[in-house]
Order: sequence, then C-alpha cells, then structure tokens
Amino acid sequence: MSGANASFLTGFVLLGFSDHPRLEAALFVFVLFFYLLTLLGNLAILAVSHLDPRLHTPMYFFLGNLSLLDLCFASSLAPQTLVNLRGPAKTISYGGCVVQLYVSLALGSTECVLLAVMALDRYVAVCRPLRYVVIMSPRLCQRLASASWLSGLANSLVHATLTLRLPLCGQRRLDHFICEVPALLKLACVDTTVNEVVLFVVSVLFLVIPPALILISYGLITRAVLRVRSAEARHKAFSTCSSHLTVVVIFYGTVIYMYLQPSDSSAQDQGKFVSLFYTTVTPALNPLIYTLRNKDVKGALRRRLSGSPCVLRTRRAR
Repeated sequence: MSGANASFLTGFVLLGFSDHPRLEAALFVFVLFFYLLTLLGNLAILAVSHLDPRLHTPMYFFLGNLSLLDLCFASSLAPQTLVNLRGPAKTISYGGCVVQLYVSLALGSTECVLLAVMALDRYVAVCRPLRYVVIMSPRLCQRLASASWLSGLANSLVHATLTLRLPLCGQRRLDHFICEVPALLKLACVDTTVNEVVLFVVSVLFLVIPPALILISYGLITRAVLRVRSAEARHKAFSTCSSHLTVVVIFYGTVIYMYLQPSDSSAQDQGKFVSLFYTTVTPALNPLIYTLRNKDVKGALRRRLSGSPCVLRTRRAR
C-alpha cells in the first residue's frame, strides 16, 4: 500500500495560497477574525434560544440547529487553515484529512437540507398561521431536524468513502487549503468517472432540489403576504423571511460556484477565495443576519445582557 498510496503514511501538502505569499498574513487575520466572530455569534444565539422561554418556538429551534452546524463546520476547517497560513509547513496528516473531509461534507450537506426545512417552517407560519402550532409540533420539528442531520451523515459516508478509496499513487500536493472532494479527485491516478457521476447526483440532490423547494415556498409566502391588508403584518412577515432568504442566497451561491466551477487554473484560484468565503465568512454572517433583522433575538440578547429576563413578566403582573 505504501508504494501505491504513500499519502496514507505521509499525509498531504495543502498548497492553498502559497502562490500569494504576501497575502497569507492578511488572510490569517481575516480567517481568525471571522472564526472568532462565528464562535461568539453562534454561541450567543444558542444561549439565548435555550435560556429565553419566548424563543422556544419551531423557528428558533431550527435556528439553534443552524448555529450548531455553523459552529462545528467552522471549527472543523478554520484551525487547520490558520496553521497553514501562519507558517511554511502547509501539511495535514492523512487521518486529519479524512476527519476533515467526513465532517465538513456531513455538516455542509446537513445545512443544505436544514435551510429547506426552515423555508417550510416559514411557509407554514405565514400561510397557515392558525394551524402553525399544531402542524409544526415539537415531534415533527425534531424529526425534520434529525432527517437533515442523517441525510448529511449518509451523504458524507458514501461520498467521502468513495473518494478516499481512490489510489493516489504517491501524489501528495493538494491544490487547496482544505481537504475537499474535487481537489482530491484531481490527485487520483485512475479513472474517476464513477466518482464524478456520484458528485453530480449529490449536487442535484443537495444543491438543486432544496433551493427549488425554497423558491417554491417563498413564492407561496409572497403571494400570501401580498393578500394581507395590514402593512405592519406584511412588513413583519417580509422582515422575518428576508433574513432566511439572505442566508439561502449567500450559502447556495457560494457552494454552487465552488462545485460547478471550470477546471482552468484562473477559475481554480477564484474558487479558492470563494471557498474561503463559504467556509469562513458564511458561518459568521448567519447569526449577524438573524440578530440584526430579528427583534425577538435582539430583545432576548438585551434582556440577558442587562440581567433582567423577567422584566416583561413583571410588567404584565402589574
């Protein structure tokens, strides 16, 4: 096995941004800043969603799942990226690459499905408001969240396993800053047609069907909101849904570009920067988008920071 696949013993060299050595110091600060922002923002959402009873609703249940996803996803990639950007040693062990590939694939696929589930939740909230509590019961929410996580895990087990079984014939130089399927396929010294077909099928399942369902949901939501006579109710519905739609556009836009880019070198360099945005910036933007445009989350944060979670109850008692 050592003769056919020496990378198993020696690991990989992540070329990353080595073609731009002057840029690496700035990228290190960039990645560190957004990673810390990801930790702070998503931990804050998880904390207030758990501690504030007013946020114990299906919407914030799914938002908590999204925050947990972003935390784990960023933590699976950012530390290794920071290590490689800081010094000349740009290597990752074979075991580290395997773990990174399985985890990042599972979490990324899970988010694709979870965003579609969140669109379903918004559709029921806007279009079936009187039956919202009955339809989106705690049991259904747990099942939908579990289905999202399990689908991501299943995709990772199948896709990553097929990729890692390819013989690399001693090739170790990975033209990326993370262990990613398209970059690993380029190292294979055998025909990768089967893997490419699997990649195409997975792209359809996770990058075409969920966005299509989301667009259908928001088309129905827009039609329902336009029928509402109250301007305040329309503004509230659009404000809540626009936050989710912003996350969807950013997430799917970067992922689709990353996996459907052409193979020429200039596009590949652009793809690295898009991947950096997707893996570093997107997990930090999600909590900002939801908190800046969501009065409930901002109110819960203010109550927790001021140490007065029971102010509203006191006023009601009076």
